[in-house]
Amino acid sequence: MAQQVYQGATLQCTFGAAPSTLTAIPDPAVVVGTGGIFAATIMDHKPIANIAPFGLCAAPTNPVVIAATAAKLGVFTPAPCVPATLAPWTPGSPIVKIGGKPALNNHCTLLCQWLGVISITNPGGTKVTVP
Repeated sequence: MAQQVYQGATLQCTFGAAPSTLTAIPDPAVVVGTGGIFAATIMDHKPIANIAPFGLCAAPTNPVVIAATAAKLGVFTPAPCVPATLAPWTPGSPIVKIGGKPALNNHCTLLCQWLGVISITNPGGTKVTVP
């Protein structure tokens, strides 16, 4: 069974050089446990606001990487990551809703416009299971 994901969860992109963290925006605020951490939904997918950069990006489809590589005369050159996540996390919990939105669980993935796949490596909180 999947685990609920919380504010501060650890994320990894297939083209990112470093892990990132999730910022859950409370809309509405659902606080879990005595630590007061927010539960996340599939709508917590916005670049920078929810998804912090992953260090350097090595996606060969990223225009910034293409430009950096061209500047180095064709030597592949990763560039600073700015996530380009346009759609919500998928699939989300089919049963548990937070503010009418499917809860985010650790089996969900998020696609970056530059073809990276973002996954959850640590849900960031207490181990509450959600279907």
